[in-house]
Amino acid sequence: MISNNKRYSWLLMCLILLLVIMVLSLCIGAKPLSINTLLAVLSGEEQGLAKTIIMEGRLPRTLNGLLVGIALGTSGALIQAITRNPLADPGILGINLGANLAVSIAIVFLGATVFTQFFFYSALGALLASLLVYFIGSLGAGKMDPLRLTLSGVAIGAVFGGFSSMLTLFNPMAFDQIRFWAVGSLDVRTLSVPFFIAPVVLFGCFLAIAITPALNTFGLGDSLAAALGSQPARIQLIGLIAITLLCGAATAAAGPIGFVSLMMPHIARWMVGPDQRWIIPFSFILTPSLLLTADILGRVLIAGELRVSIVTAFIGAPILIYLVRRKGASRL
Repeated sequence: MISNNKRYSWLLMCLILLLVIMVLSLCIGAKPLSINTLLAVLSGEEQGLAKTIIMEGRLPRTLNGLLVGIALGTSGALIQAITRNPLADPGILGINLGANLAVSIAIVFLGATVFTQFFFYSALGALLASLLVYFIGSLGAGKMDPLRLTLSGVAIGAVFGGFSSMLTLFNPMAFDQIRFWAVGSLDVRTLSVPFFIAPVVLFGCFLAIAITPALNTFGLGDSLAAALGSQPARIQLIGLIAITLLCGAATAAAGPIGFVSLMMPHIARWMVGPDQRWIIPFSFILTPSLLLTADILGRVLIAGELRVSIVTAFIGAPILIYLVRRKGASRL
């Protein structure tokens, strides 16, 4: 049993770590900047090239990474809790790829060019993908089965990914725009993107946190959860709304970045135990740290910058393998 004092200690360390990584994200790049220069820019004392680099490059990118990480971590923890499946995440269940396909269709056939349009289609794709996976995963069984849900998500995600790739053949001119979502990147050049998704992500997190007490009973099964006073159908509906908002915002802002949503709830569970009231907030904090660290490494390792989704796979795979091999690491 993990004590609350230990949990609060972990929480403080994770918050400090996130703050340090955000500062490093603002300072590290093709042109390294010192902490003093960063402070001068943020206080308005520096008006030269350093201000342009930070305000038009690294600050939007860092805030985008923060919000996308929050969205991915929270949605991953929420999906695992609702489906009672430690292998569930928006990538494996095809939700991110559904959002990606919707954006690709909007670019190729509907002429979408504005970020607000991308967000609308991304959220719509995430919602439809969630409903389709849920329907197929529970078809014939009368209830949601975690294994069937995972297999359905993998199959549907593969179909969505294939269609997204095929769309580039219809409109080669749209290939560069589609490639952004196909690979995943935090690189944005304006604060309008993080500012736009911020209220959506925060509202999605609010919904997720609001249902965390009820999520603890989900591991007992729907019947027992209902007997203990929970309303499984209502909780699943609220969870679906939260997942749609979070995945839609993350995919619209950065593309279908997978894997981190699967891994970070496992790390949170290892740190604070199986209580969803702690797992979701810790996933909320830990995932942006990993995402921004991967983004920094991508800038340092390759001058042309390695996409963040590729780096997260290299960082996360060994960690996830280690965690799931630990006794009880993947227990919900």
